[in-house]
Amino acid sequence: MKVLTAKVVDGRLELPKGTLHEGDTVTLLVPDRDEEGFHLCDDQQVDLREAIAEAERSETVDGRQLLDELTAAAAG
Repeated sequence: MKVLTAKVVDGRLELPKGTLHEGDTVTLLVPDRDEEGFHLCDDQQVDLREAIAEAERSETVDGRQLLDELTAAAAG
């Protein structure tokens, strides 16, 4: 899994050569016009890649389970 930043130039995404291969499927997060984009520092990019790898390995927690655990922890 890669985290890439691209710029739109003449209606096309401009990426450094070799970052994607023909036929690759990508997912884009595009901020609304009135929103600023976001930038991740190197440590945050590492954390994001690790989280994506965990999700791909199905090492996830059900959302309801997480909320129940947080509620129980807050109740003390």
